[in-house]
Amino acid sequence: MSAHGSLRRHRFIGTAVSLSAVVALASTLSACSGDEPPKKAYTVPSSLCGITVDSALVKAALPGGDSLTSATVKPNGGTVRCNLSVDGKEALSLAHTWWTQGQTTATVAQGYADTDDGTLSDDLRFVHTGKAGVGKTVSSCKVSRQPDQDLYTVVQTRDSGVDDPDAIEKLLIAYTKAVEGSAACR
Repeated sequence: MSAHGSLRRHRFIGTAVSLSAVVALASTLSACSGDEPPKKAYTVPSSLCGITVDSALVKAALPGGDSLTSATVKPNGGTVRCNLSVDGKEALSLAHTWWTQGQTTATVAQGYADTDDGTLSDDLRFVHTGKAGVGKTVSSCKVSRQPDQDLYTVVQTRDSGVDDPDAIEKLLIAYTKAVEGSAACR
C-alpha cells in the first residue's frame, strides 16, 4: 500500500472517531437539555402558613428544584399570603383576602395577574388559568372583623415556568376548601 493510501485510511478512521464523538456528545447534551422536567427533590409540608393543603397538589404547581421555603406575608389588614420559594426563587403564592360583598369571582380575578381569559367554574366560584386562579369561599365564611366582606382565595405562580390549568384548578379548589375549614373563616 502506498503512503497516500495509508494517509487516506487514517483520515477515514479519524473522521469516524470524530463523528462518533460528536454523536455521543450530542446525545449526552440532549439528555441534559431538559427533555425531562427537573426533579422536585424537596418535601412540601402539609401545612403552609397555617393552612393544611394536600402537599401533592401544591407540588404539582411548583417547578423542579432542591429546596422549598415558605414565608407568611400580611400586606394589609385583610390579606394573608404564603409565598413559596424553590431554590431561593419565589415560585408560588397562596393567599386569602377579603373583598367587599357583592363582587363576583370574575371581577375579583381582574385584580390578579395571569387570570385574564380564565376558565370560570359552573358554580361561578372559581376562575383559573394555567398560572393563577381565584376562588370564592362559601357564604357562611364570615368573621366579625370583616362584616361586609367575602373571603376569596388566590393561587399564583411566579415566573416559574409552570403553566398547568389542571394543577392550578385542583390546588385552587383544595386550598379554598382548606381556608373555609380554617380559623380564617371563623
